[in-house]
Amino acid sequence: MKLKIIGSGGCVSTPRPCCTCPVCVEAREKGFPYARTGCSLLIEDANILIDTPEDISYGLNNAGVGTIDYILYSHCDPDHTMGMRVIEQLKMDWLEVSLGKNVQNPVKIAALPTILDDIRLQRTRYGSVLNYYEMRGLAETEALYELDINGIKIELIPIDDAEHVAIFLISDVHRKVIYAPCDVKPFPECPKFYGADLMIIGNTIIGETLKGGFALSTDNPLRNELFVMEEVVEIQKKYNIKEVIITHIEEDWGKSYDDYKELEKRYQGIRFAYDGMDIPL
Repeated sequence: MKLKIIGSGGCVSTPRPCCTCPVCVEAREKGFPYARTGCSLLIEDANILIDTPEDISYGLNNAGVGTIDYILYSHCDPDHTMGMRVIEQLKMDWLEVSLGKNVQNPVKIAALPTILDDIRLQRTRYGSVLNYYEMRGLAETEALYELDINGIKIELIPIDDAEHVAIFLISDVHRKVIYAPCDVKPFPECPKFYGADLMIIGNTIIGETLKGGFALSTDNPLRNELFVMEEVVEIQKKYNIKEVIITHIEEDWGKSYDDYKELEKRYQGIRFAYDGMDIPL
């Protein structure tokens, strides 16, 4: 199994537009891996992309991706779906269309039933964006809980009964990976998570001192929404997970690629994602 981090950034990519902080200035000057696009993951063995942030095209080009057959969605938040127009960029050939020729291999879009319904609500004045891509023959959609491709099994596990957010359990005969990019606090109880080889998790606050010297107080409401590092360590221990990679890294945390490489020395079995990161398993 081979995975690749396409985008490791958060709700705000790095560099933030118009920002002149040291982290953003450095990211503009050096590019990747100091720069970060929105959070997304590629399952290379199956040509499956999970989530389409607004800057997904930049992430795919940076990672040298050649083929996308499936797009899965973790939830409907804009920073994970608003790059859906990549479907058109992947599949639409306006010159062929001008000759009356249709797309022969539409991209397959899949998610939990409730999440797919949520995404259909994203609209322009012309109607549902996803419905438009279906109507043009660029995409085919399927509501599902499980997918098997090329010997790789992907289970979409709802975090709660509402089923508006999914965690992905990706496995083959040798390895098991948890991909939990966003909105997964509180972390759900699931016996299938025990003994995973790897967990890739977002939804984290990295450090107590953040951008511009901001001190994260013990009563800051962000702690109710996002995990702090100690909570990630607790999840790792609880489920006996061999390795953790933290993704969905916010520009607000005020740290550069070099800072995260230094932080890795403080934690056993924890690394920080970067755009284009290869994860062979």
